[in-house]
Order: sequence, then C-alpha cells, then structure tokens
Amino acid sequence: MVTRALLGMSRHDVRDRVLAEQICRACVDGLDVHGAAISLLTGSPSRETLWASDPTAELLEDLQFTLNEGACMQAASSGTPVLVPNLHDSTDAERWPVFAAAVAEQTDALALFALPLQWGTVNLGVLDLYRRTPGGLSGDQWRDAISAADVAALMMLGVRTEPGDGGGDGWLDPASSARAEVHQATGMVLVQLDVGAEVALARMRAHAFVEQRLLIDVARDVVSRTLRFTDDMV
Repeated sequence: MVTRALLGMSRHDVRDRVLAEQICRACVDGLDVHGAAISLLTGSPSRETLWASDPTAELLEDLQFTLNEGACMQAASSGTPVLVPNLHDSTDAERWPVFAAAVAEQTDALALFALPLQWGTVNLGVLDLYRRTPGGLSGDQWRDAISAADVAALMMLGVRTEPGDGGGDGWLDPASSARAEVHQATGMVLVQLDVGAEVALARMRAHAFVEQRLLIDVARDVVSRTLRFTDDMV
C-alpha cells in the first residue's frame, strides 16, 4: 500500500526533492502506473517540478505548463482530482485539444491521473501519475492514491516550512526553544479554532506555505498575538 509506505518513511533531515522522489517511487511501485511526478505551486502562474520518475513524466509536466492545459493544470486550478483513463478518447481530446495532440505525438502515455496536494483551501501542488495503457484505477488503488496524496501534502508542508532540518519528527522536543515556540503556538491555535493539535499544526504549516514563511516565524506571530487564526483563513 502506498500510504503505508509513505507513513513508514523517515522524515528526519529529508529535503523536499528527496521526499518528492520517495513519494513518486512509492506510487510507481504500489499503483498500476508507469511514472509519476510532483510539481509545487510557487505563486501563480509559477510552478516547480520537484521530481519526475522518467523522461516521459518530465515531458508531460513541461507540456502541460507550457500549453497551460491538461489534467495537471485542471487539478491545480480546481483542487479536485482529474482522472483520464484514455487520453485518446474524444471527450478528453476535445477538452484539451492541443495538449492531447502533443501527448499523442511526443509520448506513449495513454492514461493520466492528477491528484492535488491539498490542505483545506490551499493547493500546494499536484501529484501526476501516468500509464502507457488505457484504463482507470481500481477502487482500492483509487482510495490508496487519494490517501497517499493527502499524506504527501502534509509531508511537503513539513519540509517546506521548517528551517533546513527536514521537519516532521521531533517538533515537540522541549530542548529546542524554537520547537517549544511551535508547541506553544499550536496550543493557542487549537484553542482559537477548537481543533486537535495535529490540525492546528497543519493549519500553521499551510499558512506558512502560502505566505512563503518559515513555520517558526508564523508560530512567533501567534505567540506574540500579532496573528490569530480564524475559521475563514488558511
């Protein structure tokens, strides 16, 4: 199971590109797909492809962002999964005519599955999967892929909002003053939003990601009461 493989990964001292590679490899190994890629949204309309499993996966990323159409672009803008069991199907060809023609001419990909890396209202990026044969994901594969995308989103929030140490493990270590501030801020946010500690921490990470700040800086604003979380904000 892909989700189990992701949860078993060490997140200590892991950088975002290494994490993206691990996530993509787990998807290729655990799902009936031939390739995977992860792109993060770094401010509209910018994006950053963190890792692609092979040249075809990389080309699919480049084509979609160059042409501004395709499953990945739709998933990024809508925040919902986009599943294309057969790109040669007339419906999808009509939906993205330029992209579909380019894929048929330049790659051997037939099925595409674009899963947004979503936390609340924040779309961090997209996990793209492709297959050389037509057909959809099975029910079990679909549930595993969606769960894996959710886990991957939280893992990416961790490494993108921590100051160089990879994030994730040990954030409650009382020996670290920075971690202690994050711990204190998490307690304040969980009271403000009436949620659990994990959700409160994830909300702070999402806010840091959107504002392109470190988690510790957001935590210090919360502790100093210059930032208060409400239900209608990230």
